[in-house]
Amino acid sequence: MFQPLNFVTNLKYMGVGMLGVFIIVGVIIGATYLIAKLTAPRKDK
Repeated sequence: MFQPLNFVTNLKYMGVGMLGVFIIVGVIIGATYLIAKLTAPRKDK
């Protein structure tokens, strides 16, 4: 049976989960950017 009050109380947990997903994606993007910068060929002039 659908209980609207339970849905509202679970929104907090859903928000924490989504925040965790965004943090992990941000870390992966940051690590990829850092690795690309560190391993890029250097231009010596």
